[in-house]
Amino acid sequence: MLKLSNRRSNIQIIAEMLRTGESGAGKTRIMYNNNMSYTQLQKYMNFLLTRGFITEVQVGNPKVTYQLTDTGSILLKNIDSVTEMLGWFV
Repeated sequence: MLKLSNRRSNIQIIAEMLRTGESGAGKTRIMYNNNMSYTQLQKYMNFLLTRGFITEVQVGNPKVTYQLTDTGSILLKNIDSVTEMLGWFV
């Protein structure tokens, strides 16, 4: 297997975040599960929210969780397909 870098790519980070959001998760869980800084979390969350890959779900006051959308699920499946074809592990 060809290992291009020890650092995660943007695609890897997005895939990891989408996986965490499959069952719904808060910002803290997403940040810690994916070993991210708060600044990284904000950047990627904004990207995923504005493109409709995840959505905010109110589960209490003021608790919000983030859930994978149908579009996000398609994106995750496509990322998994490409990485499998290339022999990468995401």
